[in-house]
Amino acid sequence: MLTIDNSQLEKTIQEAVDKAIEKHALKEQLPPLLTRKQFMELVDIGPTKCNELFHREDFPVIREFGHPRVPTKELLEWITQNTEWSKSHLSSSIFKTVI
Repeated sequence: MLTIDNSQLEKTIQEAVDKAIEKHALKEQLPPLLTRKQFMELVDIGPTKCNELFHREDFPVIREFGHPRVPTKELLEWITQNTEWSKSHLSSSIFKTVI
């Protein structure tokens, strides 16, 4: 039987809610499609790393608009799925459902 301390449960839930609110606020502030320049500024990378990411098969980039665009929603999902910390810490965590 699993016993959970009420204060720890409240803290865990509050952290999950805060993270979800923060993530939602970020999504609301960003345009639906990022230009190459916007993407590089957002993730603080230079042109070389940007080119490397844009040529990865699993990276969400759209080329049909004449210039590459990165869909914001898919980018945030891709970051979550491809972050080593997320893989090791969220796989069995309550936060997995929030992200």
